[in-house]
Amino acid sequence: MRHLTPLEARVLGVLVEKQSTVPDTYPLSLNALLAGCNQKTARHPVIEATEAEVLTAIDGLKGLSLVFEGSSSRVVKFEHNTARVLHVPSQAVALLAVLMLRGPQTAAELRLNCERLHRFADISSVEGFLDELAAKAEPMVVKLNRAPGEREARWAQLLCGEVTQPAVRAGGLDEGGSVTAGELSALRNEQTRLSTEVAELKALVQRLARELGVE
Repeated sequence: MRHLTPLEARVLGVLVEKQSTVPDTYPLSLNALLAGCNQKTARHPVIEATEAEVLTAIDGLKGLSLVFEGSSSRVVKFEHNTARVLHVPSQAVALLAVLMLRGPQTAAELRLNCERLHRFADISSVEGFLDELAAKAEPMVVKLNRAPGEREARWAQLLCGEVTQPAVRAGGLDEGGSVTAGELSALRNEQTRLSTEVAELKALVQRLARELGVE
């Protein structure tokens, strides 16, 4: 299967989410789907997609059999077919949906954010399904390098293609030269100490100059 566009991933994630969170209004109409895509909460990044753009994304997903139209209503409605097409269980679908909607997250964050889609018993259960998705012939998720200042590594979905890994070098610096909060605090303390020392030396030199009669 080809990689999804970011908006296709957003549409698919919304359909999976709303199936669990608002089952009474699922399948979704185009208006409901558009509102879900442009939702300001539980979304990263927040977007402002147009109706035409969402329709294009739907057509792309229909071509992959990931989305199809319902036929039980006068209003055209859409539903997803993720588990069957990707050959993954509902628990994995929930994890993929949250990753598509919210971006990279730790296993603990995924467990919390998946609460309304699937209630995982513990973090190790989340990690177990993530490991299965990562071990597929064509991996669907990847565990990112732990970025400077972070305690836990984040996971990202690969349905939209490869993601940029945080590159960590010796000494805790990444390729962009960023530092952790602790390192920044230490640098500030060192700067204060050096400034004080320079001021003291300057005062000493001035005193010696006066005693020697040197301008």
